[in-house]
Amino acid sequence: MRIRLALLTACLSVATALPAQGVDATDAHLEGELPSGAAYVMDVPAAWNGTVLLYSHGYTPAGAPNPAQNTPGPAARDKLLAEGYALIGSSYATNGWAITEAVPDQLATLDLFTEKFGPARRTLAWGTSYGGFVTSMLAERHPGRFDGSLSMCGLVQGGVANWNSTLDPVFALRTLLAPDSGIRLAGFADQTEAVAAGKALSSKVDAAQQTPGGRARIALAAALHNIPGHNDASQTEPAPTDWKTAQSNQYSAVRGLLRLPAFSWRQEAENRAGGNPSWNTGVDYRSMLARSPLYKEVTELYKEAGLSLRTDLSALARAPRISADPSAVRWMRGTSVLSGRLTDPQLNIHTTGDALIPVQSESAYRRAATAAGSAGLLRQAYVDAPGHCTFTTGETLAALHTVEKRLDTGRWDTSPGALNSRAKAADPAAESRYLPYRPTVYPRPYDLAHPGDARL
Repeated sequence: MRIRLALLTACLSVATALPAQGVDATDAHLEGELPSGAAYVMDVPAAWNGTVLLYSHGYTPAGAPNPAQNTPGPAARDKLLAEGYALIGSSYATNGWAITEAVPDQLATLDLFTEKFGPARRTLAWGTSYGGFVTSMLAERHPGRFDGSLSMCGLVQGGVANWNSTLDPVFALRTLLAPDSGIRLAGFADQTEAVAAGKALSSKVDAAQQTPGGRARIALAAALHNIPGHNDASQTEPAPTDWKTAQSNQYSAVRGLLRLPAFSWRQEAENRAGGNPSWNTGVDYRSMLARSPLYKEVTELYKEAGLSLRTDLSALARAPRISADPSAVRWMRGTSVLSGRLTDPQLNIHTTGDALIPVQSESAYRRAATAAGSAGLLRQAYVDAPGHCTFTTGETLAALHTVEKRLDTGRWDTSPGALNSRAKAADPAAESRYLPYRPTVYPRPYDLAHPGDARL
């Protein structure tokens, strides 16, 4: 029989021990509810090694199921339990841009774990995607609770930069493909309006994809968001000068951006912030494109289409801009902007072909950490793969063990060779794809050390 634990306190609901696949007969599996209403889950092996891993999950859209999670997936879970780690995490009390709930709910989960199992020898925060952002927020704002952290494919550019960067491609698409449409890009009244706007712009993009000029303009929009030309494992990987295939792959990612993040998810975040927290006043799109790693692709596609890139960039420069609501910016800055101030070691890992949170977000966080004097505590490593958070189990565990090695020795060892060796040891059957890489500059970074990069 598995150990069954019931928790009954004045502020916590009953937690029931449930069977857990791959857990030894004397291991503990707990599920329950925090006072906030967030669910939590804990797996503690009988031979606990003294380290607890607090996992922060990724973005969950409003209305979607929101279970508690304590690992990125079952394979990592089974391997970590076999190695003796305690695994905990919560659902967060609400879906969407839930940073104001996620941080306290994660801390409450850690408190409950300590109450039931005693203090850990070592506590690490880790998370994926939006959860990577939550992880960095925990590490920065509650350093006394953690010994180290691992942010995977994280939204580490922070909230203001994220929504600014999400605005840029849709602004370009509307200006160049639907200039008289009146499609709203921000300041939505409700989800209905946001979803309708996304569908309206998507129809314009679908029509544009049928012409050479339209494809060139979609590539320009993709370049403003640094959407890579190979961003999904199901796609054909383009050769270095295969602009046609690269653009087709970017078109798929642009449609995904329009379907959820740029409209539906934006409206949910605006609702929390009390208005629109992003702007493009004062933004020079000509310079932004020139800094993009996709600049060559855009210029070649414009040439093939017989279209003037200079004319289109001038149209972007003349188009009426979108201003932020200052109170919404203040809310986002107070709740969702990272400072880069680290007290303990943090490792960030990212795939190079990420379209949802482009790899350049890591350069934004590196800039913040350098300005805050934390560069020595931060390391970043990169996996040569298309897609968002498409790490193998071995690559994930290699990153986690690298943070532990830094804590054990006081020295970082994040070379691709070392990471691939650890990944192969953790998962011998899988490919190990860490590589030397340094992302280009994030298009519009915004952090607490550099709040004035663009005018409101």
